[in-house]
Amino acid sequence: MPQTSAFPALRGLGPSVGWPDETRGGTLPALLRGAHVELYDIAVIGGGIVGAAVAAEVVARRSGARVALVEKEATLAAHQSGHNSGVIHSGTYYKPGSLKARLCVEGAERMRRYCREHGIPLAEVGKLIVATREAELPRLDELLRRARANGVEGVERVDADRLRAIEPHARGVAALHLPRVSVTDFAAVARALAEDVRHAGGDLRLGTRVLSLRRDSDAVVVETTQGALRAREVVACAGLHSDRLALASGDAPPARVVPFRGEYHLLARGDLVRGLVYPVPDPRLPFLGVHFTRRVDGSIDVGPNAVLALAREGYARRDVDLRDLAEMLGWGGFWRMAARHARAGAEEAWRAVARGRLLADLRRLVPGVREEDLLPGPSGVRAQAVDARGALVDDFLLLRRDRVLHVLNAPSPAATASLAIARHVVGTLAM
Repeated sequence: MPQTSAFPALRGLGPSVGWPDETRGGTLPALLRGAHVELYDIAVIGGGIVGAAVAAEVVARRSGARVALVEKEATLAAHQSGHNSGVIHSGTYYKPGSLKARLCVEGAERMRRYCREHGIPLAEVGKLIVATREAELPRLDELLRRARANGVEGVERVDADRLRAIEPHARGVAALHLPRVSVTDFAAVARALAEDVRHAGGDLRLGTRVLSLRRDSDAVVVETTQGALRAREVVACAGLHSDRLALASGDAPPARVVPFRGEYHLLARGDLVRGLVYPVPDPRLPFLGVHFTRRVDGSIDVGPNAVLALAREGYARRDVDLRDLAEMLGWGGFWRMAARHARAGAEEAWRAVARGRLLADLRRLVPGVREEDLLPGPSGVRAQAVDARGALVDDFLLLRRDRVLHVLNAPSPAATASLAIARHVVGTLAM
């Protein structure tokens, strides 16, 4: 029987699976039948930061292991890992005692160390979580309790005067100050991890779309557009397509991916924000609200608006994929989610088109922002797992059957925690 585990966690996987017409219904391309296929100890599907970290962890633990890292795009970190703000999160938001909390704190320290050792850009900019109203103070205090329970270093509650000393243009009644929060370039981290794999003798297979996984007597056959390979074990980190790969492999994922696009603006005035300025989040939602993020290159993102995407790789509003849309609308869990979060969804959609609403939310944190300060910015797509009841899955969701482990849900802070996630995942393999 499949073994499913869910644990509180995590932005960062590149998809590596597709559904070419000739493979629908489980039929193999004729050229794969009877062909000799190469045998690996471990095959990792997905060249985002989590997949690259898993492959790197395997070669670090087991010298001489035959490892393949398989990615459908021509480059690594082409999707979630390459479309995020680069924040190395602290672990403040997560339930104490959860694996998500532990892996974020552990992963943040490991990530900072990895960046320093490999010469990857890293800046310690600090973060404020700001309560703009008295009614938000109980939630701020709960975040402080969680941060301390999770072992977040240096966290302190500051009053309005101290808040202004840290961020002169920000306003609020109180805030949490997280001085060690840093920013980096997670796509560069993914590339460095893949280079670690290659240097250790592993194979990097870019431009290789995985069609399905098929178990035989002693291995797993990974069927791809570039031929087949066999592996004693497979870890699938297929991100935006993780549920599809599980279904194409004969497994039954307990949740499906619903894509949400995060739309950002760039702040033209770099003097308004020194580091990161976030609101106190709504605990009912997995999104953190519109905020200010200074990137490692010094630019400042504002946003995001979290809106439903009409394509799993839909980075622009005009992007529509009819297959993605039909699958989403044909699944009951989507409609239950939509009914449950109708008001929040409408507010996000309105803010995406009503510039004045976005500006008002930003001004709650930094009153000096002007409309002309907002420039067109980047966007990303979050692979949000939703279960059959319509609940947003906030935890990691892993599905393991026989020799295959599917990472079905890895929301933020996956990139932060990726090295710790890899350590945990590889620890479950029969190596």
